[in-house]
Amino acid sequence: MRALVTGASSGIGRDIAIELSHKGYDLVLVARDENKLMEVKEKIKTNAEIICMDLSIEENCKKLHDMAKNIDLLVNNAGFGVFGEFTNTDLNKELNLIKTNIVAVHILTKLYLQDMEKINSGHILNVASISGFLPGPLMATYYSSKSYVVRLSQSIKEELKRKKSNVKISVLCPGPVQTNFNNVADVKFNIHSLKSDYVAIYTVNKLLKDKFLIIPGLSIKMIKIFSKIVPDSIISKFVFKMQQKKK
Repeated sequence: MRALVTGASSGIGRDIAIELSHKGYDLVLVARDENKLMEVKEKIKTNAEIICMDLSIEENCKKLHDMAKNIDLLVNNAGFGVFGEFTNTDLNKELNLIKTNIVAVHILTKLYLQDMEKINSGHILNVASISGFLPGPLMATYYSSKSYVVRLSQSIKEELKRKKSNVKISVLCPGPVQTNFNNVADVKFNIHSLKSDYVAIYTVNKLLKDKFLIIPGLSIKMIKIFSKIVPDSIISKFVFKMQQKKK
């Protein structure tokens, strides 16, 4: 079995790659930082190939698909956040976020899903966030990007089900995790963050059981429930107050 993991140089991506190696998967590790990828490769017990690539560039996503074939499991993990009022945040950084969090995920999901459908086998894991179910004042672009990933995955799941396809898709929706995400987004979480290795182990176990919606942590599961029964106007106020505490 062979898995491709984007954003594999640190955090959830790194730890999912390591856990998949423990399960016997060979790995294709993708990220921008070659040195960090090499460090991850040293921890992999199975065969591992590294590809240093910026997936915010559309053509690189297509190039990656051409370079890495025969993928049984695609893990779309690459992504980052931007914190601040929408009118004050840097437009270029937000556009780069959209290209990484949405466009790259869309391209890789489509191209590898087409391959998997041809052989009626394979699995895609899209890494979203619990924020994908919530309005996100002060992190509007990030929350919106994760909502896209959630809805895309849900839609594909129904299409696969109706075709009685053996191809599977899952979406990971964690809450705060102890990763480099906080530094990139320039935020500090004041609620409990899970360790990325715990999230990775939990995720891979659920993934191998063909679980679609993967939400680590009881408190985050409760947020998902509240998002269904509490009006968005109230959730927006709650999220805004929580976001204000990050600075």
